[in-house]
Amino acid sequence: MKPRRSRGAAFLVAAGILLSKLFGLARDRVFGHYFGRSGAADAFRAAMRIPNFLQTLFGEGVLSASFIPVYSSLLAAGKKDEADRVAGAVFSILAVLTSLMVLLGVLATPLMIELIVPGVHDQRRELAISLVRILFPGAGLLVMSAWCLGVLNSHRKFFLSYSVSVLWNIAMIAALVGFGPRASQERLAVIVAWASVVGSAAQFLAQVPVVLGLLRGLKLGFALDLESVRTVIRSFGPVFISRGVVQLSAYIDSALASWLPEGAIAGLAYAQTVYLLPVSLFGMAVSASELPEMSSVAGAQDEIAAHLRRRLESGLRRIAFFVIPSAVAFVALGDVVLGAIFQSGAFRHRDAVEVWAILAGSGVGLLASTQGRLYSSAFYALKDTRTPLRFALTRVALTTVLGYLCSQPLPVALGIDPQWGVAGLTASAGVSGWLEFLLLRRALVGRIGAISSVRGYQFRFWLTAMGAAALAWGAKIAAGPSLHPVLLALAVLTPYGVTYLLLADPSQARAAFARLRSF
Repeated sequence: MKPRRSRGAAFLVAAGILLSKLFGLARDRVFGHYFGRSGAADAFRAAMRIPNFLQTLFGEGVLSASFIPVYSSLLAAGKKDEADRVAGAVFSILAVLTSLMVLLGVLATPLMIELIVPGVHDQRRELAISLVRILFPGAGLLVMSAWCLGVLNSHRKFFLSYSVSVLWNIAMIAALVGFGPRASQERLAVIVAWASVVGSAAQFLAQVPVVLGLLRGLKLGFALDLESVRTVIRSFGPVFISRGVVQLSAYIDSALASWLPEGAIAGLAYAQTVYLLPVSLFGMAVSASELPEMSSVAGAQDEIAAHLRRRLESGLRRIAFFVIPSAVAFVALGDVVLGAIFQSGAFRHRDAVEVWAILAGSGVGLLASTQGRLYSSAFYALKDTRTPLRFALTRVALTTVLGYLCSQPLPVALGIDPQWGVAGLTASAGVSGWLEFLLLRRALVGRIGAISSVRGYQFRFWLTAMGAAALAWGAKIAAGPSLHPVLLALAVLTPYGVTYLLLADPSQARAAFARLRSF
């Protein structure tokens, strides 16, 4: 029954993420309508790196890898009182760290902006400084929201924890629609930043009643006398560094993009909005639902290894089924996807084409990035946080070197417009992601034994996706360039998706539709 429960949990995670991401796409479409790829858009996107970094770091990284395995194992062993004390201790520690982080962040904002976008020294820099100072309290609230996510996920309450960020998106959409028509871009950016703080508070407070009900109250205190709390703290450091290093690659991309022409930072952010859809919907959904299951298993070493192999085999197949067609679509049909989502107002067709190149570069490492999350979750379930850290450091080092070469010297040497250097950033990050994935897989096989080969069905998925893309290209040519971007997307992406689902793996498609009907 456990594999079935895991598939259901993964569906709930994906459903929650999908709802949140749909509102996120709506937010970015409205944002693109008023900002396009202007200097104000660059400043806002650079400033938003701070809360996004902290939410991803704590929510998807540190707390998932250090808190959830310990807390889930206590619940599985029936030690509810100790589990409640651990949750209260983690909350107390986070509250102290978050308060210090917000205070230091506000004071050190000019230095942080210099690190994030060192190539920006015009009016965009001053605007970005103002925005970051506004956003930092909201970032602190998002960290506490990540603690709620850890508790809810451990109790298999997946949908609320991943859908509640809808409130954050709604707050910013309301600010954009309400003030966009009459405010300057700089003023509107400030208003939307304050709306982000309000949305962060709503996201945290919406989860608190459910969490307190699961914990039967909140037992505050550091509880350092508990070995389980000390285990969380010991895991916290390596995971913080590991996930921080992974997130650092996004900062490196922004820093390198800041030396490129105006609009490069905003273009990178638009592409990442779309790129993160399959990463979140499939990679994170499967990894997040599997982590409590992999962490709860007990028994002899051989039994644990066999259990992990079964989980990985099933999870890798589910990820590949959905991520491979996403990667092909990014490379072959990215202009159609981006046009349907963003093309409105200040965001023109030319912007969609230029961002397409950035999105295509992201597609290079999409499968490696999503499947690598599952391998990392397996290491975290084994209470090993150091191995993923070593490989993350390798990835970032390679990303930095390749990103610089592919975004600046190489375009100059080839006589390419510097604007296209952003595509070199994302492609180099994809190559580095494959190296990290291969290192993770080899190390894990050494720990738990060989995992069933995935090459056979992955080859079928790739071949089917490319054939479906060829069919979609025919539909695109037949539709012509004058069709509205949304109608064009329906005419092109519908045959692409239907063809792939029918031919790649009908059993997977039937299972997905069955889950959708039962939801």
